[in-house]
This record gives sequence, structure tokens and C-alpha cells, in this order.
Amino acid sequence: MTPSLYDAMYPGQDFGSLSWLEQQWVHWYVSIGNPVIATGLMSFLLHEIVYFGRAIPWIIIDSMPYFRRWKLQAKKVPTAAEQWECTKTVLFSHFTIELPLIWLFHPTAEALGMSTYQVPFPSLKTMAPQVFLFFFFEDFFHFVAHQALHTGVLYKHIHKIHHKYSAPFGLAAEYAHPAEVFILGAGTILGPLIYCFFTRNLHIVTVYLWIVLRLFQAIDAHSGYDFPWSLHNIVPFWSGAEHHDFHHMAFTNNFSTSFRWWDRIFGTDDKYREYRARVKAAKKAMKNASADDIKKLEEKLMDEVEQEGIIAEKEAESRGSFGAKTVKVQ
Repeated sequence: MTPSLYDAMYPGQDFGSLSWLEQQWVHWYVSIGNPVIATGLMSFLLHEIVYFGRAIPWIIIDSMPYFRRWKLQAKKVPTAAEQWECTKTVLFSHFTIELPLIWLFHPTAEALGMSTYQVPFPSLKTMAPQVFLFFFFEDFFHFVAHQALHTGVLYKHIHKIHHKYSAPFGLAAEYAHPAEVFILGAGTILGPLIYCFFTRNLHIVTVYLWIVLRLFQAIDAHSGYDFPWSLHNIVPFWSGAEHHDFHHMAFTNNFSTSFRWWDRIFGTDDKYREYRARVKAAKKAMKNASADDIKKLEEKLMDEVEQEGIIAEKEAESRGSFGAKTVKVQ
């Protein structure tokens, strides 16, 4: 690459003081020569690699009967045909919504004062609180927007696609109408942009870290599995698959993404908590029963909840009301 381009983009930079990753970052931007194209291409590739890379382990787990003991809805295992249909829909949204819009990200980011091609990277101490703020903002944004998508018109024409699977699986995290991808995706990117607008202190590598963690959260929440080592069993206010799986099964409740507190504060987890209490009480009453009998009981309770969800879905679609207790956020 021409030395002049290094000098133009990184005047006075001591490249020997940079880490290996920072040096590769510099090489990427200089090699492409156009920051807009370099950022757009990197952003798109990052999303695709992380999304499908994180989903593949769940596809493998779904194919192995050994893991059924931890599957929340063990009777509903996605078929290869369903996985492929889901993949096609996800790719369609990625190429029709994400790819055209992603080229606007670099100009918008720079206009707001975000560092993009610059090095060195910020420290983990700097990035950690920023990422937490993005989690907090996105969670509340999703909590409000998700409920709106459960109203009649928006549900019938947009969000209904995402609810095709009452037992979600990893790939289905972004199985949605392109309009929903745009609406809920706004919560992921608006947090960093607003933060940058007010602070002028944000590097795009922090945004990438946030997006990677957000994708992991979304895919894991749709995985359909609850392991003893799942994060919500360690951090009680984390949502996880156990929390979100109920939303797909029952249609109602649990509208947030990462944290449980908004649903608890506004009471949009009442049916979920009632269901968990019924399961706990039933298991206690059958503590001497066989594993098969307990499993049948759990399946019976799930079927009851799902039937109630089918009724709630029809009501939401026909009347335009929320399929659960609603809240008004001032």
C-alpha cells in the first residue's frame, strides 16, 4: 500500500506501539482506501459471521437428542426444512434492509463525532460502561416497541411472522418482517448514536463489541434451551431463553430483551410468574412421582398456556389490543 495513504489517514502514528489487532485495523482501512466502504463492508461481514456463527452451535444441539433434557419445549424440535426456511427469510431481511442502510453508518457516525478508522482502541475500562448503557437503552426501547408490535395492525402485517414458531430456535432470532428488522434494529443502533451525539467520545470498535454481545443475547434467548449454567441462573435479572421462550409459547408477557425488570415493574410478566408458580407447585406435589409423570405434567401445563396464547393472539389481531397487560410510558 502506498505510504502516502498511511500518512494521510494516520499522521504521526507510531505503528510499532499498536497491538496486532490495531495493526490489522489500520491495514484494513488503508487497503480499501475508502472509509465508507471499509466500515460498511466490515459492519455487514461482522453481522453475518457472528449471527450465523452463533446460530450454528444451536443447530447442532437441536440435532442431538442428548440435549433434549434442557430444551424448554422438548416436543418441538425444528426440522431441517424449518431451519432452511428461516435462513432464507433472515438473509432476505439482511440484504434488503441491513445492506442498503449500512453504507449510511460511517457518514452518520463521523458526523456525530464517532471514531472509526482511528487507532488506538479505547480501553476495556472505557468500553464496559458504554456497552452497559447500550444494553439498558435497547432493552427499554425493545420493551416499548415490542408491545406496539403486538397491536392489531402491526401484529397482523408485521410481527406475526416472528411468532410463527411457538418454540423458537437460534436462527429465528431475526426471523421477522423487514419492517420489524428496521424497527427493533433501531433500538440497537440508536443508543450508540445518541450517546455519541452528547459525549463525542465513542469508538466504532465499542459499537462492534456491543453488536456482537447483542447478537449473542438475541440468538441465545431464542435458542429454546435452559441449562444449569445459563446466565439467568447466575444473574437473576437477566432474561435469557427461559424468559423469552414463554413469550413465544404464550404470546403474552415478557416483552423485554436482556433484562427482566421492566416486565416486573409494569406487570407484563404476571402470566409468566403465575405459570412458573403452577409448575413449581405441581412438581412439589408430585415429588415422589416418576420422571415420566412429571414430564407429562409439564407438557400438559405448556399445552394449556399455548392454547391460551392462541386465543390471545386472535384477540390481538382482530381487536387491535395488546395481547397482554399494557403499559403507557410517559
